[in-house]
Amino acid sequence: MIELVNIKKGFGEKVILPDVSAVMETGKVNLIIGSSGSGKTVMMKCMVGLMEIDGGKILYDGQDFTNMPEQDRKNIRRQIGMLFQGSALFDSMTVEQNVMFPLDMFSTGTLKEKKARVMECLERVQLKDAAKKFPAEISGGMKKRVGIARAIVLNPKYLFCDEPNSGLDPQTSLLIDKLIKEITHEFNMTTVINTHDMNTVMESGDHIVYMYQGKKQWEGSNKDIIFSKDEKLNDFIFASDFLRDAKEMRQMEMFQEKDWRNKLKKS
Repeated sequence: MIELVNIKKGFGEKVILPDVSAVMETGKVNLIIGSSGSGKTVMMKCMVGLMEIDGGKILYDGQDFTNMPEQDRKNIRRQIGMLFQGSALFDSMTVEQNVMFPLDMFSTGTLKEKKARVMECLERVQLKDAAKKFPAEISGGMKKRVGIARAIVLNPKYLFCDEPNSGLDPQTSLLIDKLIKEITHEFNMTTVINTHDMNTVMESGDHIVYMYQGKKQWEGSNKDIIFSKDEKLNDFIFASDFLRDAKEMRQMEMFQEKDWRNKLKKS
C-alpha cells in the first residue's frame, strides 16, 4: 500500500496541501476526487515523486519514499506504471513499439521475450490485432488501452492514472473503468486514479478520498457515498437534481436488497 503521513506542499506563500494523511490500499481502485484547485493533482504528483513535499512522509509498503537514497527511489519507480491523461503515445512508433518502450528502457530480456510480453499485454487489453498500427490510425479509446498495456508491461505493483476517461464517450469510459478495475484485482496492484468522472466514482471506487481546499474532507467507498451525510461531498457528487434523484432511488434499492437478505436469513 501507499501511505501519506501528514504531507505538506506549497508554492511560495500559497499552501496547497496543509496536512494530509491517507492510505491507498493494495488490490483496490483508490480514487482521489475533488473540484479544480482542491489539491488532488498536486497530491498525485507528490506520490510519484514529480514534486517534493515540504513536510511529512510518503511510504511505499512501509519504505520511506520521501527520505530514501536516489537509487532506492529509482527501484520504487520501476515498480510504478503510469497512465497519462492524453495517453502520451509516441506518434512515430507503432502500438507494439509504444508498449515495448518501457521494456527497452528497464528490461534486460531478449527481443523475443520482450515481444512475447508486449503481445501478452496487448491481448489483455484486446488490442493484439492493432500491434502494427500507429496511434493516428486508432481511436481515442484504443489509445487509452494501449496506454494501459504500456503501464502494466513491467508488472508494476502500483498503477497511477491521471483522468483516464478524459475526452472519451460514456460507453468507452465505462469499458476503460472496467478494464482498470479488472487488472487491479487480477494483479493485486495498488491503483490510484485522479478523476472527476462520476461514472468512475460510482462504478470503480473501492476506496475514495475526497479533497476539499487542500484537505481530506471525506474517505470511504462508492457504497458509502450513497449514505454519506457530508454536505460538501454531496454537493460535489450529486450536483444536479437528476443525480440527487438517482441517489434517492439507489438508497431505496439498497434498503430493499438489505430487507431481502434479512428475510432470506430468517427463512
